[in-house]
Amino acid sequence: MKTLKKEYILHLMLLPGVIITLIYAYGPMAGLVMAFQQFEPLSGFFKSEFVGFDNFKYVFALPDFTQVLWNTILIAVCKMVLFLLVPLILALLLNEITKRWFSRVIQSAIFLPFFLSWTVLGGVIIELFSLSGPVNGILQALGMEPIMFMLNNGWFRGIVIGSDIWKGMGYNMIVMLAAITGINATLYEAAEVDGAGRWKQMLNITLPGMMPILILLGVLSLGGILNAGFEQILIMYNPTVYQGGDIIDTFVYRLGMFSQQFGPAAAVGLFKSVVSLIMVSTTYYAAYKYNNYRIF
Repeated sequence: MKTLKKEYILHLMLLPGVIITLIYAYGPMAGLVMAFQQFEPLSGFFKSEFVGFDNFKYVFALPDFTQVLWNTILIAVCKMVLFLLVPLILALLLNEITKRWFSRVIQSAIFLPFFLSWTVLGGVIIELFSLSGPVNGILQALGMEPIMFMLNNGWFRGIVIGSDIWKGMGYNMIVMLAAITGINATLYEAAEVDGAGRWKQMLNITLPGMMPILILLGVLSLGGILNAGFEQILIMYNPTVYQGGDIIDTFVYRLGMFSQQFGPAAAVGLFKSVVSLIMVSTTYYAAYKYNNYRIF
């Protein structure tokens, strides 16, 4: 109580954030009861029929659910791997540039797409890969047949992964560059004295020095194994590519908003939340155990 009296001003400063979090993050969790009801909007939470786990059984028996789950995991895993690999390569290459002004220009150019919304980038990508877009224009100039990228399940999935990496790779690149700057410079000096070139310095000093942050980023990204990019795919996809591009979030959106099946949609959302909670808890424990990472 003495500590609380001394720090009550700080607690009052936190109060608006706590209230907003309770209203917008914890308040909507009451709607999870729909996952166990035959929910009717006119009846509300209290008068809708309770059906237990019937919604879960119904959803898991849908022929599309297995494909949706597979799409989600495949897209999310590819994004997680490339979100580590591509920024790592960029950070290592930028670290070798001796002209600092040129390095800063490249960093800014790579980081810029991170600040643009998918509303903007989605439209740009759709135009780029449309049948009359620049990409097909180049293919036709080379004597090749145009490809309907946005209507082909295989191509669409690759475009989703590639465009998301292009948009977000700048953030992890900055984190990895910061990890490189934290490596003791005397190690490089000692390596030069021993006759080690830039390649050996990278393999024996830079990469081992970056390993803690690489492990941390990799472990923490496992918590988002079922997050494959709702906003991005919702803007870019169409019914033709549901088989290759439909993920859990877009499936829930269509199930609830278009089909008006609120109970099954809530059941899928709850299923995803439980799996994500387990993954996040496991990965944070692993990050603490093997890399001494903790939030508090």
